[in-house]
Amino acid sequence: MKKVVIVGGGIGGMGVANTLVQKLKNAEITVINKDDYYISGPSRPLILTGEQKYSRILRGYEEVGKSGIKVVVGNVYKIDPANRKVYLSDTTFNSKKELDYDYLVLSPGIVFDGSSISGYERYWWKNTTVYDPGRVNVLKQRLWTAESGSIVIYAPKAPYRCAPAPTETAMLAHTVLTNRGVRDKFKIIHIDANDKTQPPVIADIVKQVYEKAGIQLVINQEITEIGENYVVTKSGERYEYTILAMLEPNRAPKFIEEAGLGSPFAEVRSPQDLRNPKYDDILAVGDAAKLPFPKNQEIAFESSQFAANKILEMEGISEKVPVQYAFVGWAYLGNLEGKLETLSLQFQLDLTKQPPAAAKDPQLKREYTIQKDNWEQAYLTKLFGYKSE
Repeated sequence: MKKVVIVGGGIGGMGVANTLVQKLKNAEITVINKDDYYISGPSRPLILTGEQKYSRILRGYEEVGKSGIKVVVGNVYKIDPANRKVYLSDTTFNSKKELDYDYLVLSPGIVFDGSSISGYERYWWKNTTVYDPGRVNVLKQRLWTAESGSIVIYAPKAPYRCAPAPTETAMLAHTVLTNRGVRDKFKIIHIDANDKTQPPVIADIVKQVYEKAGIQLVINQEITEIGENYVVTKSGERYEYTILAMLEPNRAPKFIEEAGLGSPFAEVRSPQDLRNPKYDDILAVGDAAKLPFPKNQEIAFESSQFAANKILEMEGISEKVPVQYAFVGWAYLGNLEGKLETLSLQFQLDLTKQPPAAAKDPQLKREYTIQKDNWEQAYLTKLFGYKSE
């Protein structure tokens, strides 16, 4: 019986697991996840406005267990590719385990790493983002209680998870403060290390909306220092803040680098062949993989299907699942009038073409916010086996 070990129980990992449990007979499919639940990411920004609830994006693994997928809760701390072993510690009791594998799929997501930013170790607690379930809750509390000040939002150099999220943060902050009637008492500054807001296809619309919302955009500037109430960019510019929403640079977990499998992301042979260049039996999918694509939920799923197809191929199974890197995306752009009814921008990226073909609808619509919700819920239902409330 073939043993497939999947590190990470998010969209990428569960995409591989669900496909293989259906297509690869007489195989033992084990998913290792650091928690016994999963919280989806795409709609977390709407927690700021109260338009999303944790209960709708939270999933447990009990239903997938019915299909034969085994889920182990623990933290992977070491991989031994030469001997096909994964080492993990139990999250609760810190007991050590090791698992053997015939195929190893790396889909642990990314780590937010602020170690290159001076002062981060001391002032990390000043920072919030929409990416982490706890920190988005803190950001919400600060936005709904502060009476005046400056909000600094930061996007590091791409690639980073969920390209439009810094823009979404800025516009949802504007929405909340406008709804509270205190917007004129705040400055909102978006500092971006890239030459335009991400994804580039919607940067022109974002610029127009920012001008209407009175949001200051600073591009081509990396934050290199954080203080108790200020940040400093590489060029020496200083910006004061009372609320900070700084996305740290992204990287894969250290155990990937320590195993010689890639840095800062896991190396793959190509976007369609997600095997490690050194090892046929190790594949990487999702945000942890070094792919020339945006890091987001749909790419995580698409890459999971390419990985599953490659494993099926290596096992001599000709049947494959259809997959291609092309998708529709949505960016939350809040509500200029302060209504807690977010409008969104829809865009398309066809990454099967070179250069990638991009398009968008320049009109902000409430309908697109609902479409994004339906899309996210469909993924969660498909991969975790049940609908939300």
